[in-house]
Amino acid sequence: MAAYDGAMSATPASLGLPAAIAPRADAEPLPPPIAPGSAAHRAARWALFVGGFATFGMFYGPQPLLPLFGSAFALDAAQASGVLSATAGAMALGLIPAGFLAQRYGPKPVMLAAIVLGALFSLLCAVAPSYGALIALRALLGLSLAGLPAVSSAWLAEEVDPRALGQSVGLIIAGNAAGGMSSRLVCGLLADHAGWRGAFAGLGVLGAVAAFEFWRSLPPSRRHRPRPLHPRHALADLRAVASERGLKPLFALALLLMGSFVSFYNYLGFRLVQAPFALSHATIGAVFLLYVVGMFSSPWAGRQADRQGSSRVLAAMLALCAVGLALTLSNALTMIIVGVALFTFGFFAAHSVASSWVGRLAQRSKALASAAYLTAYYLGASSMGWLGGHAWQAGAWVGVLAFLGLLWLGAVAIAARMARLPAPPRTPAREIDAPSRF
Repeated sequence: MAAYDGAMSATPASLGLPAAIAPRADAEPLPPPIAPGSAAHRAARWALFVGGFATFGMFYGPQPLLPLFGSAFALDAAQASGVLSATAGAMALGLIPAGFLAQRYGPKPVMLAAIVLGALFSLLCAVAPSYGALIALRALLGLSLAGLPAVSSAWLAEEVDPRALGQSVGLIIAGNAAGGMSSRLVCGLLADHAGWRGAFAGLGVLGAVAAFEFWRSLPPSRRHRPRPLHPRHALADLRAVASERGLKPLFALALLLMGSFVSFYNYLGFRLVQAPFALSHATIGAVFLLYVVGMFSSPWAGRQADRQGSSRVLAAMLALCAVGLALTLSNALTMIIVGVALFTFGFFAAHSVASSWVGRLAQRSKALASAAYLTAYYLGASSMGWLGGHAWQAGAWVGVLAFLGLLWLGAVAIAARMARLPAPPRTPAREIDAPSRF
């Protein structure tokens, strides 16, 4: 994670920190941030897009294979979801520690190590001797991959001109969506021809190629100022984030949003593999091509939040999610696909708005605020994804939708509370129309 920007209200002496840790009064001024549309900006966005693509490809690739794991290892739906839940839970645990490591050693080394280790653990999953070993390797994968999402948004918040923050964060999320979409399709195809072991081997190769491109393309951090690791300093940063108004509701929103999204896609595969659909794993993977709408909705929603305000866009996207969920009650495959598309569009847009909102509200430690948001996000993926399995066993798809409805109501309540807070500052439209190419 990039250096925690902004001075703390407490002084180093009041916190009992050694003088070596205190910011130097005579420190050199920071260089100007990367200008929107510049060559460095395009290179950074491309590198972070590739990193997000690989990270979330390795994370979500096995999702359409959950019914296959259930058959191969004699598991029920909740147990089979452990392939995703273990990864998400471990990632949640690794996000804040990864942020502190980046604070000390720099953001680029931490992000690069995340992708390299992710590729290694994906390859090891291909030779896992048992389901228990597979779960352990997937947990190590999640712990390793935490380094990229923990740092990437904060890197942008510190290194890039704030006029393009909403759009740039949206493009990172678009890379996440592209990786999740493509890897699910590829894993489905590989599993039909080479089994689940071949699918994991393919994910490992993806991670290795992406690691090279990320290393080659991402500019070094010019505005990062390394700080020694110190327990009291870390606790002071955590307290600063906890005290900032509006952040804790956004963390709760992250948990509910991601929990509903992972549950939705986890158990959609179980529904589609059964009658009357009886789709193959490759075909179910093709349904995940609907992630492409998230590649468009996330940067679009970021721009709209920059122009119109976060609360207005968030409310509209939550309403769209509700329509999508309702359509999946149909037994017509076409209606289900439309519902999946609407729900996916709304989720990625809502996540983009909430993520950039954290960057706007956090004044004293944007990097740690971003990591805390993502910690809640992946705790939601782990815990709610597992609970969704019990909802499936209790009431099949109707039970899952009832569970998702409860999560949606909680998200609406949080959105209503956020709408009553003073709006975060917005950039005039003329200032944010930077080129959107990579």
